[in-house]
Amino acid sequence: MAKKECDICGGKIGLFGNRKLDDGNCCKDCAGKLSPFMTGRRRTTVEDIKQHLAYREENRRKVAQFNPTSIAGENSWKVYVDPVMGAFAVSRSNSWRNENPDIIQLSQVISCEIEREEHQNEVYQDMPDGSRKSYFPPRYDYSYDFNVKINVNSPWFNEINFRLNPMTVKDRYDPAFRQYEALGDQIRSMLLSGAGGGMAGMGMPGQYQQPMQQGFQQPMQQPMQQGFQQPMQQPVQPDGWFCQSCGTKNTGAFCQGCGAGR
Repeated sequence: MAKKECDICGGKIGLFGNRKLDDGNCCKDCAGKLSPFMTGRRRTTVEDIKQHLAYREENRRKVAQFNPTSIAGENSWKVYVDPVMGAFAVSRSNSWRNENPDIIQLSQVISCEIEREEHQNEVYQDMPDGSRKSYFPPRYDYSYDFNVKINVNSPWFNEINFRLNPMTVKDRYDPAFRQYEALGDQIRSMLLSGAGGGMAGMGMPGQYQQPMQQGFQQPMQQPMQQGFQQPMQQPVQPDGWFCQSCGTKNTGAFCQGCGAGR
């Protein structure tokens, strides 16, 4: 049986190595160079794949210049942000530079959603005969996963999806539940800080910290200034006052006889 030829690189395609395209064939080596976020390969043409691989080669140059200072994530997927370049990358490899992660401008971010996925499992009671019976009313155990969905304006893919937690959280009251909620908010704040899409102005974490601080400080400053100035602005009564030390009648702030304050 004759081996197929890769329409991208021209190499021979071995057994089980073919990756079908809309109008041709692609070897597994060429397919391995595609972005992990690119979908619909079977509906993609040979020319589209060639253009995409050219983009991926240009992306390697960006990876070499990419220097993230903000990193969020744990033992699986991580989000890296380079504020100087104004770009981010998502990877689950510790040696992420070798993986050639897509370098995406923060201005390309349309939205970032943290979806909490709840799993419900019924709990049964064990009967003496070895059977199981539902409680009345039914009882359930719940577990949770936290999924990140980033919508981007890119010609090669529209979404970046990954799971934030490597292990399912078994209980809502597990400290990990709050930990992943906070981690999700951190990622969303990092990505939306320079977003150019429809999420701007929707009150996401990190976007309105400065206005909130100003709004909090303003009412604190005004009463303090008024409270400090008020004693200095009290008018002097026209009929004067008597010094308790020497008995002299005065109209000013200090005694004309002994110099004591009013």
